[in-house]
Amino acid sequence: MGPTGVGKTELSLRIAEHFGCPIVNCDSRQVFRGIPIGTAAPTAEEQARVQHYFVATRELEEDYNAGQYERDALALLEQLFAAHEVVVMTGGSMLYADAVCRGLDDLPNVPASVRAQVQREYEQRGLTWLQDEVQRLDPEYWEIVDRQNPARLAHCIEICRVSGKKYSEFRSQKSEVRPFRIVKVGLERPREELYDHINRRVLQMVKDGLVEETRSVYDKRKLNSLQTVGYREMFAYFDGEYDLDRAIELIQQNTRHYAKRQMTWFRRDKDIHWLNANDDYEKNSHIIDSLVRADGVQEEQR
Repeated sequence: MGPTGVGKTELSLRIAEHFGCPIVNCDSRQVFRGIPIGTAAPTAEEQARVQHYFVATRELEEDYNAGQYERDALALLEQLFAAHEVVVMTGGSMLYADAVCRGLDDLPNVPASVRAQVQREYEQRGLTWLQDEVQRLDPEYWEIVDRQNPARLAHCIEICRVSGKKYSEFRSQKSEVRPFRIVKVGLERPREELYDHINRRVLQMVKDGLVEETRSVYDKRKLNSLQTVGYREMFAYFDGEYDLDRAIELIQQNTRHYAKRQMTWFRRDKDIHWLNANDDYEKNSHIIDSLVRADGVQEEQR
């Protein structure tokens, strides 16, 4: 795991090749078809190197969330572990990773009337209102939430209204026991270097056809699957809110902000073994292999 743009894809490919195992994708947007450029999905060549799961498996119109991913991923892992000693999971979607590793917290049911009211207020007042409400109701969650994702923001408000508590108070209240051992490895870079990688990757996405890809899904711009960095800014460009250069600048800026929130989330997990993305593959591969083998010895001793 690690922030967007840090270099997870290539390292995970080489680690999967090392163990001779598949990759379970843990990205809440790469699961959708039709948007591979803006989501930095594994390329056809990368998928030819290693079998990938949860890449382009859902239509944009489908509602897919962490709870569904938890059920689907656990069912898949049960099958994969019948044939593989090790399976690599990789991605930057923090909630999806937590769903598989820890399980999701038991949240109160949200009545349809509350959900409809929050939706009406959002439609009347816009994204800024959602952001202000989450910051007011739950400052802790505000620090890590995707602030450009109206669905995530609205859900926080709904839970706060129904329970009278902060949404963050329900998070990480439990940890399910899984029938497999988990070794968590995080990849990091110095902040300025990471931000430079992000800026250059956005420019490469534009060269690769991000504008054309976004235009192809413009008529679906209200879908939850497209409420993410890269597409929102391009939609606004198409709507004449600013020019292309400004759209690119905002994608870079919002991606950097998202990476910062990702690291805030990951840093709270003391089980993550952090590796330097600048270290050569052989060094990082040896560390990961040692972590897996060491955990195996500890499990046998228990």
